[in-house]
Amino acid sequence: MTEYVNYISLLFIPLFILFTIWYGTFKKIRVYDSFIAGAKEGPKVILNIFPYLVGIFIAIKGFQASGAFDYLKNWFYQIFSFLDIPIEVVSMSLIKPLSGSAATALFTDIVKTTGPESMAAKMTGVIVGSAETTFYVLAVYLGAVNIKKSRYLVPVCLIGDFIGIVVAVTVARYFL
Repeated sequence: MTEYVNYISLLFIPLFILFTIWYGTFKKIRVYDSFIAGAKEGPKVILNIFPYLVGIFIAIKGFQASGAFDYLKNWFYQIFSFLDIPIEVVSMSLIKPLSGSAATALFTDIVKTTGPESMAAKMTGVIVGSAETTFYVLAVYLGAVNIKKSRYLVPVCLIGDFIGIVVAVTVARYFL
């Protein structure tokens, strides 16, 4: 079964590209010209979102360097310690919405220090695989379409992150 899934996954992208070319030809669309037109818009999008990415990067690094991350992590750990949640899970829950690369580095460190079979590694692994880097995604998407006022978007996304993390911790605790 695993070999079959691997075989299909290797074929998926080439088949998708062939299907796109076939479909475009069937609909009488100049596929290559459409691709080039889209590629020309790429640098414009990059220039539009670059200030947002720099802003989120500086905010994340400032949050970590100021010690606010450690303070917040310890504060949340004290609140949730009665649930027997490892502090590493609290760290991951705070960092994942901010930065995917920082979350990956933290996960690697957690696996090295606690072991791959530890509950902390299992819970953080589920969080890494199922949670979103909310602020990065918001910066990119909102920046790409020049939305300046997000109103309820950030609170709703953070509520979604919280619910996702609670579900991830629950699933890891009861099924792993």
